[in-house]
Amino acid sequence: MGCWIFNEKLSVLLLLVWLGLNFYLFIDTFHWYEDDNAYIYTRIMLGSTLAWARASATCLNFNCMLILLPVCRNLISFLRGASICGGALKRQLDKNITFHKMVAYGIALNATIHIVAHSINIERYHSSQSKEAGELRNKLSGLGKSPNESYLNPIRTYETNTTGQVLTTIAGITGVVITVALILIMTSSTELIRRSCYEVFWYTHHLFVVFFTGLIIHGMGQLVRGQTPQSLLLHNVTYCKDHYWEWENATQCPLPEFSGNKPVAWKWVLSPMVLYICERIVRFWRFQQEVIITKVVTHSSGVLELHMKKHGFKMGAGQYIFLQCPSVSQLEWHPFTLTSAPEEDYFSIHIRLVGDWTAALFKAFGAEEKSLKELWMLPRLAVDGPYGSATTDIFHYRVSVCIAAGIGVTPFASILKSIWYKCCNPNTVLALQKVYFYWICRDPSAFEWFADLLYHLETKMAEKWKNDFLSYHIFLTGWDESQATHIALHCDDKMDVITGLRQKTCYGRPNWDNEFKQLAENHPSSSIGVFFCGPKALSKILQKTCHSYSSVDPRGVQFHYNKESF
Repeated sequence: MGCWIFNEKLSVLLLLVWLGLNFYLFIDTFHWYEDDNAYIYTRIMLGSTLAWARASATCLNFNCMLILLPVCRNLISFLRGASICGGALKRQLDKNITFHKMVAYGIALNATIHIVAHSINIERYHSSQSKEAGELRNKLSGLGKSPNESYLNPIRTYETNTTGQVLTTIAGITGVVITVALILIMTSSTELIRRSCYEVFWYTHHLFVVFFTGLIIHGMGQLVRGQTPQSLLLHNVTYCKDHYWEWENATQCPLPEFSGNKPVAWKWVLSPMVLYICERIVRFWRFQQEVIITKVVTHSSGVLELHMKKHGFKMGAGQYIFLQCPSVSQLEWHPFTLTSAPEEDYFSIHIRLVGDWTAALFKAFGAEEKSLKELWMLPRLAVDGPYGSATTDIFHYRVSVCIAAGIGVTPFASILKSIWYKCCNPNTVLALQKVYFYWICRDPSAFEWFADLLYHLETKMAEKWKNDFLSYHIFLTGWDESQATHIALHCDDKMDVITGLRQKTCYGRPNWDNEFKQLAENHPSSSIGVFFCGPKALSKILQKTCHSYSSVDPRGVQFHYNKESF
């Protein structure tokens, strides 16, 4: 429990740091524009919405600085592999997409405040041209009509169509472009669209290029203007604002001069943009490298297995790659977990037929036909990666628990293979002493290739007298009446009727309280790594269970929860 609490506290601490910096920047900027003498006349026209607009803009710049960092995959992978990055920090790096989403919400919130505040500002600029606004606001709005005067109010006459005039300015045009790009990016990022129309999510997310370009240009419009430093020295604003009729006549009240703020957004986003450009250059370089397809296997369960080779490709167990097939799409990259072991002279992935892109890939490889195409006739593939993930830490524990649900089983193919190779190598010193593997699936026929892998491992472990090293439990959550009858008739068989394994399949869902209680009893003083890949609902249950069964005493059993995510 102590380690779990530490990890949770670290997550909360990082969240509070991010929130604290946002609040600090907002409050500091807000007070600056509320108190600074350079904006006294601007505040007379706009009121407190000036400070709201500028404070939200600062926070918007801050979050735009952060938004690209969590999606720099090579940077995250490098930090995960760095020796200074301990287990607790690695778990925080595994939450990079969560942080990316959180920063995106911060951008959306501050953008909304900024838009609303400036909408009010435009209306107040417009109303300052009316006679009802008062003499001081009228006088300030009238500045700039003579050649030697600088203006404060961008709305030049009361008869002006404010919407039309604003939309012809740099600030107005870029503001609309930024807003539209942000709305499209945010709305297409919902889980429903990501799962049902991944291509829509992928393409609209690349509007970030338009968003950042508009953000950098936006400040050049200099919509908000303040008194210049030289004018403040000559024009006693505290006196002159109450004696505006003396302007130009009194020595201490020459006409005030105004200028817009210089653009600052580029200063915030330049470094992360350069870093991200370097990230994309690395990805492009990998795209250009040749990928040799050495073997293609089609499984009856609608799964395409690809064996590949690539010069300089070095992987770790449990890592993943991004795959592109230019003949299917010139732009789309899709993540796939590696199912081969690092000890093998090739790397492999298993692709399940789900969605338009995989369907097009199957067609390109001739997987829907009776016979596959010859290797030399296959379409070109590009590979980006490999990238680290939570499951790569499985070998750091003496006892590891691997839990897979449905398609989440794929990361553990590489892990289990690598475990086998390490066990067979007498020169390998393996800290890992025991592995528990849980597989929850609705239809095992959809993953027959993995059942074949388990059967192979089971046989090899028995030959090496290492039956106790790997303990696995398969839970079938879906079956029909005919299957139930077949299962009942063969319940006494030595081999499982569903998988063909010695270990019998369990029917229904596992009771995690019983499972973790037994694990705690079997390893009372161990640090146990729990690795999960599957749906969010089950992830939350497992995380709570790890917390519940971790000992308060640091010398007792500790469950360290790790979730696989792309």
